[in-house]
Amino acid sequence: MAHANPLVYSAAEPANGKKLVLIASDHEYRAEETIPALARILAKHHGFETTVLFGLNAEGEIEAGASNVPGLEALADADGLVIFTRFLALPPEQMKHIDAYLNRAGPVVGLRTSTHGFNYPKDRTDDPFYKYHFRYEGEDYRGGFGHQVLGQSWVGHYGKNHQQSTRITLIPAKASHPILRGVSQVHVHAGGYNAEPAGDWNILTMAQPLLTMLPDGSPDPEKPPMASEWTRTYQGQDGKTGRVFASLYGASEDILNPGYRRLILNGIYWSMGIEDQIRSDSDIAFIGPYEPNTFGQRREAKGVLPSAYEGLATPIPANHNTAKPEK
Repeated sequence: MAHANPLVYSAAEPANGKKLVLIASDHEYRAEETIPALARILAKHHGFETTVLFGLNAEGEIEAGASNVPGLEALADADGLVIFTRFLALPPEQMKHIDAYLNRAGPVVGLRTSTHGFNYPKDRTDDPFYKYHFRYEGEDYRGGFGHQVLGQSWVGHYGKNHQQSTRITLIPAKASHPILRGVSQVHVHAGGYNAEPAGDWNILTMAQPLLTMLPDGSPDPEKPPMASEWTRTYQGQDGKTGRVFASLYGASEDILNPGYRRLILNGIYWSMGIEDQIRSDSDIAFIGPYEPNTFGQRREAKGVLPSAYEGLATPIPANHNTAKPEK
């Protein structure tokens, strides 16, 4: 397996002293574009040191949904984790770092497909980390990572993905929550996801499927609003408790919307217990060109190395088609 992975953005001054690890490896929603774009904003405008880890193929190129994420040892001293994965079956030597982080109840922000972020094949039932499987049935960790950490495993689509976009509104009674500070007019391209709220969810927002992909689309009359973003806590080892912010959205085109982008950035702050630093007017502008590809199954730009995103001026994505970029 390839090991040339970590992409590190140094914290701009004034640095806040916090280190974030952001993991990107999903098959459809262009996590490999969302995640480095967020990492740059967090480093440049907010003073975080950010480490981006991609799923890679055998040539060390970014591959959507690849179960090979080198560099996870960076979690050892991370102050926060942002995860955007789908159906991964990481080798134990990689997964052990995520396991150790969760055992110490580190803060977690989970986007979209991370509710079903891990999926081990039947011949891997003896894997030491099989319990993270999104359909794990053991009472010790029922529902795997999604249920135990984010609060929900995979449920299903709510409306027609790729045909219906989503309007996200703030719950009025939660308007004073720090995560919602400065957030308004949220529209995302990703279609609706079903939510099955548990009693320990603090639901902040509701998602309304629309009949078109446009922000002014009419609400789907057959699809009433569904929970969209929430907070909760999870249990690590020895009674430790970690904060979680979960969002059922996060596709590469979703973060073009300033309201949604601010919502996620605020959630990262809150997860680490520094919500007193959230400002409604903080800078959330993109760093470098950001013109995301439209999401779709395995439609990632091909032949892109993590090094293509080094520095703050290189374009994200590195190319706008599925062909390898010219040398």
